[in-house]
Amino acid sequence: MAFESLSDKLQNVFKNLRGKGRLTEADVKAALKEVKMALLEADVSFKVVKQFVSSVQERAVGEDVFGSLTPGQTVIKIVTEELVKLMGSETTEIALKSGNEITVIMMAGLQGAGKTTTTAKIAGKLKAKGRKPLLAACDVYRPAAIKQLQINGEKAGIPVFSMGDKNKPVDIAKAAVEHASKNGMNVVILDTAGRLHIDEDMMDELVSIKEHVDVHQTILVVDAMTGQDAVNVAGTFNDKIGIDGVILTKLDGDTRGGAALSIRAVTGRPILYIGMGEKLSDLEQFYPDRMASRILGMGDIQSLIEKAAAEVDEQQAKELSQKLRKAEFDYNDFLTQMQQIKKMGGMGSILSMMPGMGNQLSGADMDEGEKSMKRVESIILSMTKEERANPGLINPSRKQRIAKGAGVEISEVNRLVKQFDQMKKMMKQMPGLMGGGKRKGGFGGLGGLMGGKMKMPF
Repeated sequence: MAFESLSDKLQNVFKNLRGKGRLTEADVKAALKEVKMALLEADVSFKVVKQFVSSVQERAVGEDVFGSLTPGQTVIKIVTEELVKLMGSETTEIALKSGNEITVIMMAGLQGAGKTTTTAKIAGKLKAKGRKPLLAACDVYRPAAIKQLQINGEKAGIPVFSMGDKNKPVDIAKAAVEHASKNGMNVVILDTAGRLHIDEDMMDELVSIKEHVDVHQTILVVDAMTGQDAVNVAGTFNDKIGIDGVILTKLDGDTRGGAALSIRAVTGRPILYIGMGEKLSDLEQFYPDRMASRILGMGDIQSLIEKAAAEVDEQQAKELSQKLRKAEFDYNDFLTQMQQIKKMGGMGSILSMMPGMGNQLSGADMDEGEKSMKRVESIILSMTKEERANPGLINPSRKQRIAKGAGVEISEVNRLVKQFDQMKKMMKQMPGLMGGGKRKGGFGGLGGLMGGKMKMPF
């Protein structure tokens, strides 16, 4: 997960600071030296790191203690504020023209950054906001690029304009705008050709499109996994064609995350969205304050709440919550909980947003937890409809059949049944413990059934 190593290192630095009742200038300088090394290892631009550390040191050394904060907490507060400032302070939306005026958005980027998929993701976001987008297939060079856009467009329910691969991209872009105008669409998103590296001819092609079409927003898609190269690419594209914003993809991968901390400072252009997976829904608005909170191990509860609100069916959650309070839930309800967690990006995604959880579990623990969830799901799906609805029906012979169907040892079935029964008893004794109150989603009890090291905090 992005920033995992950086987050761990910074939290260790702050842990040492919190333990001190009074900070000297030497303490601050020693701590910032560690912060500097952590940022450089995360592939943050050297110039950006130098400026960042200088700003923090200048504020921290001469800073009065804030109210009830300790000196250590004061330094952490300053680092948090400077991190937010580094990434842009404010959340930036894609600028759109008002009413039925057509907004033309040109997507650009290197090959392999996920530009075509991201183009469809953006269209889906705009459609959800009430816009009428049209995708335009302007990549006439890469084999299957047009087909890929059409498939993604179909998944997102967005029309795709194509003239094949024998026409010039600039002509396709002009025709797409005309088509949108005639058909009542108010956003045209141009999926332009990617490039393996900065290529003058293709840069000229982008410039030509901007000269012949009224492009309102030029958005660059960069792969966060390329680290400092992503920042260099962003700088070059900005110099050559001018960009209005950046979308960082693959931030869910094994990336050091330095690009997210450097791009705004180097290009002066905001990060608009971050890609957190392959699905068309895996695109998150970029909030500098929330990202700083995640990096510093403070969690991101607001994003978690929003994700739950978007993915969890409210009526279904309410019914499940009532069942949980009355201890009347069955294996069908438990399966529903697991599916809700999957929709929210899995346990890894959820735990990364929980305060203090980012560095509590290793990658191995997370993998084991996800595998455990899959085994539990297989066991439940191997039950008959009657068994899922009436857990009391499950006897030794049925357990044998369920284990065989799920491809697991009978001991795993026994453990699931035992923990399920224990959870129901516990909730009868403590009504409202799980799924109660106004909390949406009702994920209560999932942790106890996972077993092993993976204890879910719900």
